[in-house]
Amino acid sequence: MLLAALCCLLWSFRTSAGHFPRACASSKSLMEKECCPAWTGDSSPCGQLSGRGACQDITLSKAPLGPQYPFTGMDDREAWPSVFYNRTCQCFGNFMGFNCGNCKFGFWGPNCTEKRLLVRRNIFDLSVPEKNKFLAYLTLAKHTISPDYVIPIGTYGQMNNGSTPMFNDINVYDLFVWMHYYVSRDTLLGGSEIWKDIDFAHEAPGFLPWHRLFLLLWEQEIQKLTGDENFTIPYWDWRDAKSCDICTDEYMGGRNPANPNLLSPASFFSSWQIICTRLEEYNSRQALCDGTPEGPLLRNPGNHDKARTPRLPSSADVEFCLSLTQYESDSMDKAANFSFRNTLEGFASPLTGIADASQSSMHNALHIYMNGTMSQVQGSANDPIFLLHHAFVDRLVDTFSQIMCLLVLNVFLTVSYALALSHSNVFFFFFPSPPPWVPVEFLRIHIRVTLDFSSGHDPRIVRSSPMSDSVLTAWILFLSPSAPPLSNNNKKKRKRKRKRKRKKKKKKKKKKKNPRVIEGVEVLYQSALVRQFVGLSISPDKS
Repeated sequence: MLLAALCCLLWSFRTSAGHFPRACASSKSLMEKECCPAWTGDSSPCGQLSGRGACQDITLSKAPLGPQYPFTGMDDREAWPSVFYNRTCQCFGNFMGFNCGNCKFGFWGPNCTEKRLLVRRNIFDLSVPEKNKFLAYLTLAKHTISPDYVIPIGTYGQMNNGSTPMFNDINVYDLFVWMHYYVSRDTLLGGSEIWKDIDFAHEAPGFLPWHRLFLLLWEQEIQKLTGDENFTIPYWDWRDAKSCDICTDEYMGGRNPANPNLLSPASFFSSWQIICTRLEEYNSRQALCDGTPEGPLLRNPGNHDKARTPRLPSSADVEFCLSLTQYESDSMDKAANFSFRNTLEGFASPLTGIADASQSSMHNALHIYMNGTMSQVQGSANDPIFLLHHAFVDRLVDTFSQIMCLLVLNVFLTVSYALALSHSNVFFFFFPSPPPWVPVEFLRIHIRVTLDFSSGHDPRIVRSSPMSDSVLTAWILFLSPSAPPLSNNNKKKRKRKRKRKRKKKKKKKKKKKNPRVIEGVEVLYQSALVRQFVGLSISPDKS
């Protein structure tokens, strides 16, 4: 049930943004606690006249906060966003956004009905024009004020419960820098009191899904800014890296020869100003980051605490992380053992899965290694390497989710096949089509893996109970309901047929196996091809 729940969660994750819409920054909106702006297409709140959404009361989670936070009603982020708004746009169908004016991720078109697949690519696979366009888009975002969003520079209490709004403009890039600061900042308790043991986006199960949504929203804002609906954030594959190979002027900025803590003057990013890095100053004033520039971007890769982070993550580290079978475990924080999330985040050893407070590995290792702005949690998104780094982390999350779904489906179909053998019609009666939470792609992937395993290749590809040709047959029937029902007699016939085939093969020379098609489903035999497709074992090369 845990695996099934995780599989469903990762595929039906519903989005909700933590931005403050400019249209809802007035005293009227704050005092009425309603944020339901009009959609420009029909000028009705939430595009209600066009069936895009409706202004409704928000639904809050009833889950308790973690024991590390003993307060109630002291932080604006509690029961988000109810401190500021208790009525917002609830969008229908494939619409999303603060006024239901956008399409959900993966859809586009005037009515958000057309499916769209966007692919994030390795930054080293981009052509020179593609790479330069990416850098230019980031620069444009850094120098363009967001038309849709503002940032609060005071708490709701400091705004006199909304009667005196306190908001600033922010550029499109820094909007997300501020969001990352805001979600991980300390709690201001009043006077000189601060509570530091709090973070709404790190050191807990929400770390990975929060950052996934964060990147998707960031991509979406750059798409809107540039008019390039095909824009995606590239990733940096840092496995087995001996140094920061993207820290060059051609890519994310080389080292300044006059000051190793600064970027080269020839870099796109040497003139960038950072924000939201002076946490102790904000705390002493009981204030929030207001987006004021605080100096140049700092980075000195490799000159970090090597006792804490001896090296960058290896391919073996990644493979071990993906071999873990629990998304979360134990205390569900940075002390969790054998937790995929905690190991990938970097609080547990990628060699053993045991939490180790003295080491920073995996995701955390990259932040520590950069030895500058990116090494501070609240301000780390100032460095554009943050985007490339987290895009690769998200790639690993996607790989893990596929593995988990494959494990669930293997059990599901094994049981289905057992029922089919006992009662020939039961299989089709109960399972006429794939479950709604199973993407069709997973069905094809599973057939690839099953055939690979049953052909005598590496069994580590699928970390579950052994599979056989019978499971493969169940898969084909699962995809082809018109096929005849299984029976014990059919099973005997198949065995005799396989025996005759084996005798014929002995008389012939062995030929190289090639991809073929069974029941309209592409099948691959080679182990390497299966691994490349499914992503369970990623080769160390950068291609």
